Amino acid sequence: MHDTVNSPKHYISHPSGIDCIQITEHMSFNLGNAIKYIWRADLKHDAIEDLRKAHWYIEREIKKRINPIEVNNHVDKECGK
Repeated sequence: MHDTVNSPKHYISHPSGIDCIQITEHMSFNLGNAIKYIWRADLKHDAIEDLRKAHWYIEREIKKRINPIEVNNHVDKECGK
């Protein structure tokens, strides 16, 4: 039986043989998530959806770097702070 929690197939079946987390754990949250979605885009049933998710995280990272105060204020509002 395959371990879908600790080693999901769409993370470990990349042609490189490398597990996605070996790369992304060294990145910021937004960049790591973008890479994760790009990494697995062709390994799951809906590549377009994963690429759109990657795009969302990249756009968020760009906004964060352009105006970090605005992004942090938006997160605070979402969290009820």
